[in-house]
Amino acid sequence: MFGQTGMRLVSAPTFMPAYLFALSGSEFVVGLARALQAAGTVISPIIGASTIGHRQRVLSTTLVTAAMMRIQILGLALAGFFLGQRALLPAIIVFLTLMGFFQGMAQVTMNTLRARVIPVHRRGFVSGARNFLAGFTSAGVSYVAGAYVLENNLLGNGYGTMFLIAFGIAALGLGALALTRETDTRAVRPRESTGEALRAIPGLLRDNPEFAKFFIARALGSCGRMALPFYILYAGTRMELTGTVLGFLTTVWMITSSTSNLFWGLLADRRGYRIVMIATLAIWTLSHVQLLFVESLSGIIAFFIVMGIPSGGFNQSGQNMVLEFGDTKDIPIRLAASGSTVNFVGAIGPLLGGLIVWTLSYQALFITTIVLQLVGLVILVRWVPEPRRRPFGLKQTPE
Repeated sequence: MFGQTGMRLVSAPTFMPAYLFALSGSEFVVGLARALQAAGTVISPIIGASTIGHRQRVLSTTLVTAAMMRIQILGLALAGFFLGQRALLPAIIVFLTLMGFFQGMAQVTMNTLRARVIPVHRRGFVSGARNFLAGFTSAGVSYVAGAYVLENNLLGNGYGTMFLIAFGIAALGLGALALTRETDTRAVRPRESTGEALRAIPGLLRDNPEFAKFFIARALGSCGRMALPFYILYAGTRMELTGTVLGFLTTVWMITSSTSNLFWGLLADRRGYRIVMIATLAIWTLSHVQLLFVESLSGIIAFFIVMGIPSGGFNQSGQNMVLEFGDTKDIPIRLAASGSTVNFVGAIGPLLGGLIVWTLSYQALFITTIVLQLVGLVILVRWVPEPRRRPFGLKQTPE
């Protein structure tokens, strides 16, 4: 919960894009920074899989990758306090890229740990409860960060102060994670180098066609990340973005996503994650349609509510379905394969989004996103089965 709270202040589609735009004045730079952050996550999941795939215990590696990810948030804060205007923007981009690299590894290590210590029929509730609690703590912190810290430029740099708060909260989560009780598992792969793990992915997709279809559908659905950094910039063309407005919109998004995540988690435990992924992708796509007609603050608020409903549920359903599409021993390599592809989309998406906005318009970006997500939704509905009802979906119990 604490880890999610700290990370959300950095990953929210409001604060960081607004900060980058205030420093650069360019939508392309905003997209470039987010693209480089996602680029850091492209190959690192493969490194994470090769690091832990053969290990009977993964907690220590998980703690290291999570700690390195949090150190980059501290770097964002210190850069705001101590670097001049010319060096600040490049430093932020470097820290975001490094955070993405360790985040990609942490996605594999953390989810492998979750698969080993949480039974499959309780993962939905645990994930939903975590996001529910983190959403409300994040909402409160976000409002204070916007209405008080940013509005008053606290400590001489409001954004630096906000990231320092985010680091402190996320560090508390790391301490709690260290208390996890993990047992040895016998279901492991042979020791593999990063190159061997990478070369194993085509065979994995070939031998598991259901996972391959899910793989494609999730990647297309994730194309919504192409538009993510530009929601708040588009809102800035319709109204003035004060610190209070940023804090309020972030609070709305976090409360909505946290409340809905509890529902999505309970639904997943009862019906599986496929139905959750279909519903959340459909709502996310519809939110982009609604955004095309926004003209006022009330319309922007409505968008952040509609977009917030599926935001956490789509990510959680995608990550958890990966855990269920095959043998336990292959979980790290499946996480790496799917995570790297989604992260590649996240890397190239904001860059393409910035180019589309720069050369065409915000509306062209949102229409492109709608089309790609609709294709992913069709594949998911027609060709991706519910893994719990397949023979390979019956093996997901902690060893």
